[in-house]
Amino acid sequence: MFLTEFISYLALEKNYSAHTIKAYENDVLEFSGFCKSNYDIESIDSVEYSVVRLWVVDLSERQINNRSINRKISSLKAYFKFLQKIGVSQINPLVKHKALKTAKKIEIPFSELEMENVLSKIEYANDFEGVRDELLIHVLYVTGIRRAELIELKVLDVDFENMTLKVLGKRNKERVIPMLAETKEKFNRYLSFREGLPEIIDERNIFLTKSGNKLYETLVYRLIKKYFREVSSKVKTSPHILRHTFATHLLNKGADLNAVKELLGHSSLASTQVYTHNSIAELKKVHAKAHPRGGK
Repeated sequence: MFLTEFISYLALEKNYSAHTIKAYENDVLEFSGFCKSNYDIESIDSVEYSVVRLWVVDLSERQINNRSINRKISSLKAYFKFLQKIGVSQINPLVKHKALKTAKKIEIPFSELEMENVLSKIEYANDFEGVRDELLIHVLYVTGIRRAELIELKVLDVDFENMTLKVLGKRNKERVIPMLAETKEKFNRYLSFREGLPEIIDERNIFLTKSGNKLYETLVYRLIKKYFREVSSKVKTSPHILRHTFATHLLNKGADLNAVKELLGHSSLASTQVYTHNSIAELKKVHAKAHPRGGK
């Protein structure tokens, strides 16, 4: 198996994040383990499609959802495509594979009122964690950055002079996001509390735990759930819904789709257009209200 080479290719040529690479590696290893334990297949490099189908059936029987199965198959497909690229294999056994049907993922963004309540009505503790949490929610909403981008944000990425944030996105693509005056104030307040920590281990990262380590993904997720539970009846709350909310609110206020695309760090407009359905609903209201024939 050419797994080491495949991982190097994903990191160096495709510029994938460590998190994404690990997911690919785990999926390929899982399939390899399935082949070995069930069919004594030592190497998956020349495996036939029928064996992949058996794995899909096995995953389904173990109650793995279709979305997760599709992701695993996508990882395998990428591995076999890599084998073709380096001349190890002539045929990708998954070339004609059709993804399993999945339910459409519906994410409902927070309303402007919910955002106003979480940012203005909640009494955050007047200590390091309270000030950090308020800033964290504020930054996710006013910049639309991803959870991983927030965690990796460095002290040097926050430029108070030029009022910008430098963000390292997917595939190591760098983008610059404007900073609001309110954001600067909140950062300054947080930094004064941050300086008072007994110990700072991850000095370069701006967002830290009270023990001085950089934040981790599950903590960010838990914080969003904790605070939004107080102001929203939504069952599903997550950092990504704040990103969705950022895009929706900008579009509802008339922001250009291309500008929102740049702010979000999307490589194509198709990704940004996912967020336009709410804006279209808003436009329908305006259209019905403003057009002479709207009340008929």
